[in-house]
Amino acid sequence: MSPTTTPETETAQSPTPTPVAAGDGTEVKGRLAVRSGTKVTLSIDAMGGDRGPAAIVAGISRSAAKNPALDFILHGNAATLEKLVAKRKHLRGRVEIRDAQGVVTMDEKPSQAMRRADTSMRSAIDAVRDGEAQAVVSCGNTGALMATSMIRLRKLEGVNRPAIACLWPSRNAGGFNVMLDVGADIRADQQDLLQYAMMGASYARNGLGLSEPRVGLLNVGTEEHKGRAELKVASDLIEKTQQLGNYSYVGFVEGGDIPGDKVDVIVTDGFTGNVALKTGEGTAKFVGDSLKEAFKATPLSRIAALLALTSLRRLQKRIDPRRVNGGVFLGLRGTVVKSHGSADATGVSAAVKLAYELAASGFTERLAARVASAAASAQTDKPE
Repeated sequence: MSPTTTPETETAQSPTPTPVAAGDGTEVKGRLAVRSGTKVTLSIDAMGGDRGPAAIVAGISRSAAKNPALDFILHGNAATLEKLVAKRKHLRGRVEIRDAQGVVTMDEKPSQAMRRADTSMRSAIDAVRDGEAQAVVSCGNTGALMATSMIRLRKLEGVNRPAIACLWPSRNAGGFNVMLDVGADIRADQQDLLQYAMMGASYARNGLGLSEPRVGLLNVGTEEHKGRAELKVASDLIEKTQQLGNYSYVGFVEGGDIPGDKVDVIVTDGFTGNVALKTGEGTAKFVGDSLKEAFKATPLSRIAALLALTSLRRLQKRIDPRRVNGGVFLGLRGTVVKSHGSADATGVSAAVKLAYELAASGFTERLAARVASAAASAQTDKPE
């Protein structure tokens, strides 16, 4: 938070995290510049995801090993979870298991899932609603998670459509851009895109330490005459609301700018954002697999691979989509992090890290009210 920014009114019901001594007393700063040792309890939907609870327990165990300030509430089949947790020494004394027999499947309709009271997803969300945990992490059905979160946690005043924001590896100094929406809702009109710009700018400003984030609107070209009619209207609104949102609008940006250094926040609808996200992940995997094949092709290439091993590992880490797994739902009265359904232990651990940083920094509590009120003010006083 910049020195001139005043703390926002607390809007979520979760308790404020309290600082405790870290394992070795050192200070570690992550993407959100969080001081190590801030005590946080995370609520985990252990039954969501394609790989089952074993991958989720393995992921939180990795996080627990790295961060002694983390505790967990696991929701799911108690008998199954007790066996899995018992095998992980780093989870001893740091996990509470809550039995929830219902599981939201990936093909279940959100309208049906949000009515079910017996699911691990709902139990996990309710722990945040009731103030027992500071954030929830789920690998489950995105639509069901959003619908259930909206019902149980409620939207912030002035927010029409919550959005999923993700951190995208980029050439910017901080190493990341913010992109939203990446899948919360496939629809978005000009007012929704304006709200996304404000929420994304606040995420970048207060989460990544940027005093005046640069915001761009994703389009098929940078020329003013290109794109759908609602994009042109949204562009005018975003430009005219720069002062209110405390950001700098750079205009239309293209797909190639997503990992670039031209902007800090990329705004788009959920359909386009999700396609871009999945395309980026697929491309990263393709490049990684192609490099492995190339360096195995001949004896000389194997020798070259050994000589370049350190650089190759650095590149692999840089383009590995698992290390930035996890999108945060913006616009809700509570912190919800959505992990990819196919996430393995590495991916789950990355989502847990993001949830910890958000909770430990008090991101939702400090900023959500300001984002919502600013968006509401912009809707009331529409620029002509």
